[in-house]
Amino acid sequence: MKTSRRRCAGAALAVAGTLALAAAAAHAQGSTAEEIAKYRQMLAEGNPAELWEAAGEELWKKPAGPKNASLEQCDLGKGPGVTKGAYAELPRFFKDTARVMDLEQRLAYCRVTLQGLTQEEALKHPFASTGKPSDIERLVAFLAGESRGVKMNVALNHPEEKRVYALGQKMFFYRGGAYDFACATCHAVDGQRIRLQELPNLLTPQGAQAAYTTWPAYRVSQGEVRSMQHRLYDCLRQQRFPEPAYGSDVITALSLFLARNANGGTYDGPAMKR
Repeated sequence: MKTSRRRCAGAALAVAGTLALAAAAAHAQGSTAEEIAKYRQMLAEGNPAELWEAAGEELWKKPAGPKNASLEQCDLGKGPGVTKGAYAELPRFFKDTARVMDLEQRLAYCRVTLQGLTQEEALKHPFASTGKPSDIERLVAFLAGESRGVKMNVALNHPEEKRVYALGQKMFFYRGGAYDFACATCHAVDGQRIRLQELPNLLTPQGAQAAYTTWPAYRVSQGEVRSMQHRLYDCLRQQRFPEPAYGSDVITALSLFLARNANGGTYDGPAMKR
């Protein structure tokens, strides 16, 4: 009888200890998240992305290419030259190409048609590296910033938009690579994190809005503004998927899936991230 009582008491103490540890871990996790949020807020007050936006606006207005023309007549979906709120409605279907395009695909199209660059020239050097800035990232920073404060409003009215959204959804759940991962492995449940990095649930409006509306973003660790193309490219690289071509339709499909899920959220980029 005494042995049974001791066992019960021991079990009770073990349960109490486990609950205490769990509570402490949850508190620590909450405190860490709060401190990270404060850190990001402090950094955001001096976001270097503003320099990229200014440089991008200059490039947008500067005549260039064989036709010595600016990009000011580029139609991003709201009419030639209209930049305000355009990013908040991309990717979208464009009649002149009969394709769903994201911002970077559309920029390449405008650089070819308006400025006379070849497709290869228009897509060259999309991501900056040490000592080699990217005009594309600067243009993207400027154009994305033109939607700051605008509600995300990505439509699925055209059959092609619906088809590409479905492709993006399929890609989100597709498992592959050396790790047999999918986007959903990390981003389809609540409360997941890797070390101190929160992993938003991109299937919920709250999670998708928090993530999508802050890209492009200035990456402190890289000293560059990175676009959504780069973010998705890097995610696939970390999953050990084959390297996607820049401006590929599969990246546009993933972007459309995420952007649509973020509808209703207020765009607040380019932001700043670690």
